[in-house]
Amino acid sequence: MSIHEIFMPALSSTMTEGKIVSWEKSPGDKVEKGQTVVVVESDKADMDVESFYEGYLAHIVVPAGESAAVGAAIALLAETEAEMETAIAQAKTLASSTPPPVASTSSSPAAPEPTASPVAVAENGSNGSHRSGRIVASPRARKLAKELKVDLTNLTGSGPYGRIVAGDVEASVGKTTQPTLPVAPAAIPTAAPAPAPAPTPVVPAVAGQTVPLNTLQNAVARNMVASLSVPIIHVGYTITTDALDSLYKQIKSKGVTMTALLAKAVAVTLQKHPIINAAYANQAIVYPSAINIAVAVAMDDGGLITPVLQNADQLDIYSLSRNWKSLVNKARGKKLQPEEYSTGTFTLSNLGMFGVDRFDAILPPGQGSIIAIGASRPQVVATEDGMFGVRRQMQVNMTCDHRIIYGAPAAAFLQDLAKLIETNPQSLTM
Repeated sequence: MSIHEIFMPALSSTMTEGKIVSWEKSPGDKVEKGQTVVVVESDKADMDVESFYEGYLAHIVVPAGESAAVGAAIALLAETEAEMETAIAQAKTLASSTPPPVASTSSSPAAPEPTASPVAVAENGSNGSHRSGRIVASPRARKLAKELKVDLTNLTGSGPYGRIVAGDVEASVGKTTQPTLPVAPAAIPTAAPAPAPAPTPVVPAVAGQTVPLNTLQNAVARNMVASLSVPIIHVGYTITTDALDSLYKQIKSKGVTMTALLAKAVAVTLQKHPIINAAYANQAIVYPSAINIAVAVAMDDGGLITPVLQNADQLDIYSLSRNWKSLVNKARGKKLQPEEYSTGTFTLSNLGMFGVDRFDAILPPGQGSIIAIGASRPQVVATEDGMFGVRRQMQVNMTCDHRIIYGAPAAAFLQDLAKLIETNPQSLTM
């Protein structure tokens, strides 16, 4: 007998539990090796998960909308139709010995039955669109390709880890289609009906109500608590932005964003100050091989994520702006790949767009510095000739890991950043 447990995969190094967004297969459906079985919400994104085996989905242990710890059994897969009933009976035994999944599951799962072999699911598209001669594509992309008569072998996937998604198929024919729900094959009569996907409800804030944190908010909370153990130093600086504002007005129509300009300015300045881009680890200073600027973005459903502009010092401002727009769209749709939110070496947090004058940002785990940028406002200042004038200025505060970054290096970095923004912002377009 061959019955496999499908378990909750670890989709990131910090993931301790995952939430089932939707099941792409129903109990009784035939499952091919490499097909997407379930969509899982990790700490930061929704990821397609595929099967290592072929067989029949016998029983779903954790329905859509509920969570389970990493490594917990979430479904059973039978290799033959004849084993379906045995798998369903085994699932009942498993359910009776395992606590029911809840939104905040954190305990380890019960030991698996001796007849079950674990490891039945892998993270989708881990080796690109064409892995071992097999095309890695989402079910909807395959269906759409069939309808539009598109050859998937000629496409490069833009989904997580190179998976071909519906948007890639649409782009290949220059067509945008309305989203459709995946159609599951007819279920085998002996199997129980599939549980309907339960969308995550948006709970309105009501006085006197206790609202549990969602997956993303829990991840942020864990990171913030971890930061409390780091000795930090705050260093502030006032930067005049008239020249930068003027440049922004000139190139805004070309798709350049102020966020990209600030990220580029920070990245270029970090070239001269590698210690500010470094991090502390195991009583040593770790100097990364690239300058990757993470930028804090607030999510609509709560929580915070930091998409990463990789090699920000090497890209021109126009490419950087296009990358940033793409990252924000992915973040809003919870489609960021792990390397797109976990590889930052320096973080930028900008609340100036909300009119905030100044604030201190919390240092992210694994980084040495984060910069907090306030609003640029007209200020009456003393000019170089001893007169009074009006200049636009913004307050910039940097939080640093004081184990490796001291006050003088932090001040020198901010001084050079101010010099670049105030006297030579045009160099950011070169």
